[in-house]
Amino acid sequence: MKKPYVLSHEEARAFYDAFGSKQDLQRFYEDRAIDVLLDDALCESASAVAELGCGTGRLAERLLRERLSARATYDGFDVSPTMVRLAEARLKPWAGRARVHLTSGAPAIPLADSTCDRFLSTYVLDLLGEDEVRAALLEAARVLVPGGLLCLASLTFGESLPSRMLSRLWTAVHSRSPRLVGGCRPLRLAQFMPPGWLVAYREVVCSFGLCTEVLTGARVSRSSAGREARGEGPAKKEGSHA
Repeated sequence: MKKPYVLSHEEARAFYDAFGSKQDLQRFYEDRAIDVLLDDALCESASAVAELGCGTGRLAERLLRERLSARATYDGFDVSPTMVRLAEARLKPWAGRARVHLTSGAPAIPLADSTCDRFLSTYVLDLLGEDEVRAALLEAARVLVPGGLLCLASLTFGESLPSRMLSRLWTAVHSRSPRLVGGCRPLRLAQFMPPGWLVAYREVVCSFGLCTEVLTGARVSRSSAGREARGEGPAKKEGSHA
């Protein structure tokens, strides 16, 4: 099967530099999925959060204002200088514990091993090629402490007839010109989980016909590994919101 064309790092940077604050207009279909993700991510108990693709800082602001403890830290990463500037301005009230970093777009995350206990990425992995998605999640696994959670949200394929039709149309547009849809296309995140990690929670949330796969990953414990070896499979909660 032919791999889809994806925007290069330079093309993605140029697009999102120009898109700027208009990215927040996407909240009409993103917010419900983000609500589900944050409820399952249990960020209230987190001490250090990293976010790949922080955009305008809207999610980071919500985390710092509503979810994280007063001692928790936040590190956000983005390929777009415009997005970094917007996020830094938005997060000024938390300047002492919130940092935003400009990256090259490569999957490597400039954090030491076992640095954070929550790793978030929302509507970013669907921009990347399949090999880069896998590489980014391996990096996430590297920087997470034992017991940390991998918390993801991405455009995915529809499950009802209208949403299936819309996702097919979106995929067709992306195949012709990725720039027209911001470089994003529907993915199935679960297939990219790093070795040694399981899907602890998965839900598909649809708003206005656009569907998001919400996924929380956890490192396989010895007891879980034993269940899998016996063919019982990992414990996993699934759901769907249309």
